[in-house]
Amino acid sequence: MLVTKEFEFDAAHKLINYRGKCENLHGHRWKVQVTLQAQVGENGIAFDFARLEEIVREKVIEKLDHTYLNDIFPQPSTENIALWIWKNLKQLPLYEIKVWESPTSSVTYRGEEEKREEGKR
Repeated sequence: MLVTKEFEFDAAHKLINYRGKCENLHGHRWKVQVTLQAQVGENGIAFDFARLEEIVREKVIEKLDHTYLNDIFPQPSTENIALWIWKNLKQLPLYEIKVWESPTSSVTYRGEEEKREEGKR
């Protein structure tokens, strides 16, 4: 079963070593979609939505909302934000993290980097 919950936060950033509009300070209403993969339990639930919301709010949203992302990330690209979210939610049975910086622009991460690192060990 894939269990998905969406979240939003507001934050500002500027991209470093980038040429274009995004090199200037600007803000977004970011959207984050967290998808877990889990088996349906005896109670008929794969993962409780309320518990998922509690964890993501504590580990991600509260740390990013209304911040200047450059204070958290050396390069606050959407890609780096997705990687950071994955690492902060590793205790969950993650399937996919999707981050939108605008209604039409997003990145998706499925732990490929983590899987490559595990394969090297």
